[in-house]
Amino acid sequence: MQKDVFTLEGRSVTLYRHEDPRILFLQPVDEHDEGLLDRQLALMERSPLPFALAAFSIRDWNKELSPWEAPPVFGKQPFGGGAGETLAFLTQHLLPELRGRCALGKEAALCLGGYSLAGLFALWAGTQTALFTGLAAASPSVWFPGWLDYVKADPIRAPYVYLSLGDREERAKNAVMASVGSCIREQYALMQKDHRAALEWNPGNHFQETEVRTAKAFLWLARQIDAEREKPCPGLDFIHEMEL
Repeated sequence: MQKDVFTLEGRSVTLYRHEDPRILFLQPVDEHDEGLLDRQLALMERSPLPFALAAFSIRDWNKELSPWEAPPVFGKQPFGGGAGETLAFLTQHLLPELRGRCALGKEAALCLGGYSLAGLFALWAGTQTALFTGLAAASPSVWFPGWLDYVKADPIRAPYVYLSLGDREERAKNAVMASVGSCIREQYALMQKDHRAALEWNPGNHFQETEVRTAKAFLWLARQIDAEREKPCPGLDFIHEMEL
């Protein structure tokens, strides 16, 4: 697999790619995530389809991935509502660049995903455009103020949606963040009618094995997309138990 690092519109992009990729995975990352990408990529090599993974840097996590402004939930930094600009970078600059670099065919599936607030960004982006085949939301910040009301009114348009959470995350001392368990159950329930969705519970809190959880999320999408080529879609409540 080839690895390239380049700068686009002031953002660092790390691109891993097979020859003739059938899936392009897109992932917003911070410095911590960037340090784990090689480990994540090694786990993703179990994909049944050749793929490319493009991880693009986020400079201000709370601003650039938030769908709208919100007061601080932990610490003193508010949420800045810059997700629209990040999505515009992705669609107007990053995707055209990657189509050339990866020689993507029209049949290639586009999947967006990430961890924590990047997972929420993926879900939100899926309400804004039908561009994505799949969304991978690993431990997403579905506790975000106003999120559930919003997604009920503006449904996610991607056909495949993967959700996960650590089984200790809803035990957080912060009351807003502790609501994540009930929020993700409600988010998953919303997916049952019109999507093929999965909700997987991982052992541990929010900060454990983030690269493993993200790899599992992307692999689930790859396996669903691969299966769709060969056989009819199973029931919409289908949940795939993934082993790593």
